[in-house]
Amino acid sequence: MLSKSQLFFKGTLSMLPHMLSVVPFGIITGAIGIEFGFDPLLIYATSLIIFGGASQIIFMQLLSGGASTLVAVTSVGVINSRHLLYGAVLSEYLEKLSFAKKLIISYFIVDQGFAESNKYIKKNNKETNLHYHVLGGGITLWIFWQISTICGIILGSFIPDELGLKFAIPLTFLAVVVNELKKKDHILVMLVSGFASLILFDAPFRSYIILSPIIALITALLILRLRK
Repeated sequence: MLSKSQLFFKGTLSMLPHMLSVVPFGIITGAIGIEFGFDPLLIYATSLIIFGGASQIIFMQLLSGGASTLVAVTSVGVINSRHLLYGAVLSEYLEKLSFAKKLIISYFIVDQGFAESNKYIKKNNKETNLHYHVLGGGITLWIFWQISTICGIILGSFIPDELGLKFAIPLTFLAVVVNELKKKDHILVMLVSGFASLILFDAPFRSYIILSPIIALITALLILRLRK
């Protein structure tokens, strides 16, 4: 059996390779906030409260584009809803912890941390105190994310307006979905979402951002049912 500190350290080590993508993304997130004209404190607050690059960029982009606060907050909730699945998967191994500890751990569970901890836990499910592995990975990623966001805020203040950084937004999300382009059903769902957003673009309160992924999710559900 490994000690708590050993499990924490293993979680930390598992995150280090991911920093090659996390740090540039954090810098871009901070710099784009400056590009949108937000106060540096507000930009950094999104890293503390939302703690998710895609959600932070969407939140700032919507507000800068004139969307209502309700739409911006709801969009962040929709994007981060996948974390409910992360919690459901890990709950089996964390069920003996107190509510306060579960609440703290849930704050640090993000995509990369979940992937690494879930992989480790499946192979070592007889270990005790496995939540220290989750904490080790999550806290490591959190520290790097905060630092890289601050660096982006500082760099964004010096980048001339002529250069701009808004082009980095579509590039960032293209990098996220490019691996899914190999699957025909995924491409179909993406196309449905894209066409729905174009058709509903003039919907009140910029709500097309919420409505189009809902239509895409319904499409995905129908595809799964047809497969069965």
